[in-house]
Amino acid sequence: MSLRIADIAPDFTADTTQGPISFHEWLGKDWGILFSHPKDYTPVCTTELGYMARLKPEFDKRGVKVIGLSVDPVEKHAGWAKDIAETQGMAPNFPMIGDPTLAVSQLYDMLPASADNSADGRTAADNQTVRNVYVIGPDKKIKLVISYPMTTGRNFDEVLRVVDSLQLTAKHRLATPVNWKPGDDVIIAGSVSNDEAKQLYPQGWKEPKPYIRIVPQPVLT
Repeated sequence: MSLRIADIAPDFTADTTQGPISFHEWLGKDWGILFSHPKDYTPVCTTELGYMARLKPEFDKRGVKVIGLSVDPVEKHAGWAKDIAETQGMAPNFPMIGDPTLAVSQLYDMLPASADNSADGRTAADNQTVRNVYVIGPDKKIKLVISYPMTTGRNFDEVLRVVDSLQLTAKHRLATPVNWKPGDDVIIAGSVSNDEAKQLYPQGWKEPKPYIRIVPQPVLT
């Protein structure tokens, strides 16, 4: 099954470093980020997990739950966490899913069914497509999917920026332009008629073209 934006994020049960979870129940009514790794003790992923641990308070402020996944058993994650703390200055402070049967990786279409049902004997290269980031809304729908190669570390500052955009545009009928950062001007959504826009933005807007209506960003709360 190929997952796309606006699809319901598949539910699953799994063991994690913080105990067993049912994914949808664990998410509750919050936003969520699920990001995956092809194997424990891989160098790029080690740097990513340490950085996400430091950045987690920013996601907490935004009501976003963070969870990782690696294609290895949970008990192996504990040893890796010690390495992450030693080399990156901070161990993961969020649950890490163990996926030794590849069930979650296959459910999320990161690995084909032909990968069988065991991580045993598989290398990181065999699992190289298990490098996705999913942002999931309170409605359990996928809002963002980014796939990274093993040789390129993820930009979690960008994921945080996208979360700010998603949360803003979920509350207001707006869109954010290229390279937008919180506080920058925004664009009135195309679904809003000019009559509606006059009610929403009585102060007016800048209009370089009829289909580009620019207003100051409402306050993020």
